[in-house]
Amino acid sequence: MMKIAVITGASSGMGKAFTRQIAEKYQELDEIWIIARKKEGLEKLKKEIPKLRILPMDLTDRQALEEFLALLKRENPCIQILVESAGMGIQKKIEDTAVENLREMTELNCTALTAFIGICLPYCKKGSRILCLASGAAFVPQPGFAVYAASKAYVLSFARALGAEQKGRIVVTAVCPGPVDTPFLEKMGGKDNMPFYKKPFIADAEAVVKKALQDSERGREISVYGFAMKALRVVCKIVPTRFLMRFM
Repeated sequence: MMKIAVITGASSGMGKAFTRQIAEKYQELDEIWIIARKKEGLEKLKKEIPKLRILPMDLTDRQALEEFLALLKRENPCIQILVESAGMGIQKKIEDTAVENLREMTELNCTALTAFIGICLPYCKKGSRILCLASGAAFVPQPGFAVYAASKAYVLSFARALGAEQKGRIVVTAVCPGPVDTPFLEKMGGKDNMPFYKKPFIADAEAVVKKALQDSERGREISVYGFAMKALRVVCKIVPTRFLMRFM
């Protein structure tokens, strides 16, 4: 049976970092299937890592999901590692955000992630691992970032529940970084437009991914990179949410 990893959102940022590190760290894999909307980014990675199989697709497209399921049925692989890295975020008040963008965030970050894991789960075996990209934004509601933070709170809750369901069979890890220095950060205005209190939390993508893979290997349900984010998580557990939201 072919052993594979499947990585969504692989054309840039965290997904690209996961692709490179998984290819280097787990050389026993027969193939790594990488998924993203942008075919060009996937093709560049393929030139760098020959064992990649590129699958350009929109995870919010039901027909694309059906075609991916058909591919799994034909190939019948063992998915040893599944990384759910695809996502989008817009840092604006809800009233200033187009309704279409609000819908896209919840569809990609929540609905598509859930459906894709549901499709892949029967092809995961005992010892397989799933990593879901949540965010430190999941720890507390964030005015001006409301839909993104809420969608990542869903991912965190979903990953923890799935991990409990699959205990003893599959390890599920929710990856909860703070701001990461990737094109995603630039799309949201970059470091210069970031609130001052978030700048100390900016992390390097390669370092976040390295720790996430280590935490997954250790069977941890949540991966939080860096002292600052770990401290924030503790604070969010102790300090009343209504008080924290004044500083968001």
